[in-house]
Amino acid sequence: MTTSNEFLWVEKYRPQKIADCILTDGLLKTFQSIVDSGEMQNMLLTGTAGLGKTTVARAMCNTLGLDYIIINGSDDGRKIDDLRGRIVQFASSVSLHSNGPKVIIIDEADYLNPNSAQPYLRGFIEEFSNNCRFIFTCNFKNRIIEPIHSRCAVVEFNTTKKQMASLANAFLKRLEFILKAENIQYDQATIAELILRFAPDWRRVINECQRYSVSGKIDSGILTSTSDLNVTALITAIKNKDFKAARAWVVNNIDTEPAAIFRKIYDNVTEYAKPDGVPEVVIILSKYQYQEAFVADHELNMVACLVELMANVEWK
Repeated sequence: MTTSNEFLWVEKYRPQKIADCILTDGLLKTFQSIVDSGEMQNMLLTGTAGLGKTTVARAMCNTLGLDYIIINGSDDGRKIDDLRGRIVQFASSVSLHSNGPKVIIIDEADYLNPNSAQPYLRGFIEEFSNNCRFIFTCNFKNRIIEPIHSRCAVVEFNTTKKQMASLANAFLKRLEFILKAENIQYDQATIAELILRFAPDWRRVINECQRYSVSGKIDSGILTSTSDLNVTALITAIKNKDFKAARAWVVNNIDTEPAAIFRKIYDNVTEYAKPDGVPEVVIILSKYQYQEAFVADHELNMVACLVELMANVEWK
């Protein structure tokens, strides 16, 4: 029977060792030194989606032979009782495979409530310090409270344009390996362009390739089927004060990270808004992007942002 992990390429071909991860030289050296020391520490790994933060956390545990669990902060980590229950159960159980500390990976920790769940985690770090280490991953480090920052080694997954070229080349080789292993025909120029379009979100590149590979071949058609986020229809709805259309757009793009939508509007603001309205757009976007870290209903927050843009901005 095929498991979901065997079906999903991002899981099936996930690197198991630090040496196999696609990282900048600086990051590779940092994580390899931790592995070489044999001592795991509390860490906060931060950077945009798809860079390999969770992969690195798992690879360090695998390389050191440490027991670990992954708790998703955007899902089961939201309820404090469930969060504590899972951590206590894991921390108090006997390890049959490792003499080192257990590791609790809190994935997408920036989605945890900063007024309840995150303060509890601060206490957990100290309560279980004798036999557990915590690794937090997040896209937005400003959403993580300072007491957690101070208890962890903070590692940022940043890349320069020069480093990106080297990483993209390394990932091209990895992607070619995956496609050959899956017996998928491909055009190298096409997958190279796909990588450049979404880099450094390696996870999305792999997912797009798997989605498009059902025909057994990857060609230039994938480039038209993976177009960038298009906000033209959204801006039109805002200009026309068409609440129903704007809300429908949000629902249809519900899987898109809200920060990406805010950023797309911001990047194109001078094209759509009158000069006098540009400052107001920036202020509104900034306010609602900040609120994203705390709200319970992300769709409602996004729609509220659009309503304020309708009411207060002069559009071309």
